[in-house]
Amino acid sequence: MKKLIRKLLGYTYGLLRMAYYRERYDYFRRYYKITSNFEFKGTDIRIYGDGELMLGNNSYIGSYSTMQINKGNKIVIGSDCRISHNVRMYTSSADPDHDFTSTIVIPAKCGDIIIGNGVWIGANVFINPGITIGGNAVVGANSIVTKDIPANAIVGGVPAKFIRFKNL
Repeated sequence: MKKLIRKLLGYTYGLLRMAYYRERYDYFRRYYKITSNFEFKGTDIRIYGDGELMLGNNSYIGSYSTMQINKGNKIVIGSDCRISHNVRMYTSSADPDHDFTSTIVIPAKCGDIIIGNGVWIGANVFINPGITIGGNAVVGANSIVTKDIPANAIVGGVPAKFIRFKNL
């Protein structure tokens, strides 16, 4: 009997959790005008900020990923993109050249993030403000993107460095 109750509770929890995320992602679609064929693959995907968000057709983003869109900035993700889990994209961050011991307000480094069509971004990637990733590029897992990436490039590392162009 205990086993049956645990199964029922687990099943009910799963249904409620799925309903919660479906509602959350529907809210994102309405607030940011996301197309219906962009996929939220997984749970705990966070999108926040008053900037502009444009997500391409047949693209997806994985669990635990975050997009922060500062007012006046935008994130654009092209069509047919694969963005793995735990990817972070921020359009604003503290200016690293500022003196952090100062009591003055720390200035922000802000910029749009533009991701071309057919881009593959591996797991655990961080994309800094003001970055453009060219179409058909690959960003290896666990990378930190600090510079623009040309089309058809494969990059990886901390910070992400050019490895090679694709053999097309």
